[in-house]
Amino acid sequence: QVQLVESGGGLVQPGGSLLLSCTASGSIFSVNGMGWYRQAPGKQREVVAGIISGGRTNYVDSVKGRFTISSDNAKKEVYVQMNRLKPEDTAVYYCYMNIKRTYGSRWANYWGQGTQVTVSS
Repeated sequence: QVQLVESGGGLVQPGGSLLLSCTASGSIFSVNGMGWYRQAPGKQREVVAGIISGGRTNYVDSVKGRFTISSDNAKKEVYVQMNRLKPEDTAVYYCYMNIKRTYGSRWANYWGQGTQVTVSS
């Protein structure tokens, strides 16, 4: 069984910062890509940021220059530092990891349960 758990969400004023963390546990042989999605009320889920082995990153245009994704593959953790937050960043944020559970198994995506981020004065 693989479990991803996010932490770090909360209420912050516009212009503030939050650091989201996500830790994977369970039977894991290897982790490839990691990242974060978000879903705002009444909107579709969208990719916020992703990082792959080797450190290459990508971001949705709306967060470029404000969010920074990083990871620690040895700890099976992924983070997103969110700065200069805006009300439109309000959403539930989900982490994901592309995981191989054993040497012979296929890669599969796993998701966390989500953490609420609310940006409001």
